Amino acid sequence: MSMKKRNPTSKVENFDESTTEENEICLLDLPELVLESILERLRPDGLCSMAGVCSALRDRCTSDRLWERHMKRKWGRVIGPAAHREWQWQMVSRKDSGFLERSQRRGLMRSLSRLWPFSLMRSNFDTSAKGMKSSLPIDSIMSWYLALESGKFWFPAQVYNRENGHVGFMLSCYDAQLCYDSRTDTFQARYPPHGRRAAAVENGVTWDRLRAPPIDISPHDLHISDCLTELRPEDHIEIQWRRNKEFPYGWWYGVVGHLESCDGSDNYCRCRESDTVVLEFNQYTPGSRWRQTSVHRKDHREEGNEADGFYGGIRKLSAHDEISMWRRLWPAEILE
Repeated sequence: MSMKKRNPTSKVENFDESTTEENEICLLDLPELVLESILERLRPDGLCSMAGVCSALRDRCTSDRLWERHMKRKWGRVIGPAAHREWQWQMVSRKDSGFLERSQRRGLMRSLSRLWPFSLMRSNFDTSAKGMKSSLPIDSIMSWYLALESGKFWFPAQVYNRENGHVGFMLSCYDAQLCYDSRTDTFQARYPPHGRRAAAVENGVTWDRLRAPPIDISPHDLHISDCLTELRPEDHIEIQWRRNKEFPYGWWYGVVGHLESCDGSDNYCRCRESDTVVLEFNQYTPGSRWRQTSVHRKDHREEGNEADGFYGGIRKLSAHDEISMWRRLWPAEILE
């Protein structure tokens, strides 16, 4: 790739080919900072195109430093430590190098076909694919990005209002395995089995219903609450809940309420000093058994029964984005 540097005083009729060749500037001859600045401004499809030009640009355009920005920009909100561990485990588990080379080339070809104009891909990819597959480490960020884009990598995340907003899961967030569909810009979610209930599958999950797990634990593990001593009325919280002990936990939105003996006055409220913390789920109608529960401030672990389910760990919400997300999901009608 080159850029022609022309003398403005030259006339077209006197244009000389030898002069043109002498004044051509190769892209790789640009100052390092200028070239890096150009590459940093390219979109993923642009980097893929540039990577097919020559080996020098391929090495630059596949670097983790460039792809880390794209990974964070597109996937940062839904990719957490668990997804990163899953990707690393998949890379380590693929011990058959022959399988790796074949599957990597097929996966890379499919991914690039979505990012790269077909005419460019046919002319450039055939000549550079061998170099690409040998020089692109399978654990590079570019490989991970393309695996996510192609939908070949299923990753753990959490889904708000699972199963298309089923009334039984309203204002909750559950763990699932997800894969991306670039054609629809949505996800397919696979939820783990609930006891004897088979795994559920949901299609068409949109970006705004996903998040990376805020706490890096298994959905079957109890979160040890570290905020109980500071909870006070009107604080926003999420609490683990499961129907029975065979089920995984989901995270449910609620607020801290006042004790029955308190009139809610700021001047006389002593709820914070009590060992009992009242939790309210105001999406349910008053009188519903799901409307309210209470936990012990000092030694709360898991509390509940087979009829009402089991309440687990609590996390206090302080970030405005988290609270506003739950408010956007608020049901149009109060639930029974």
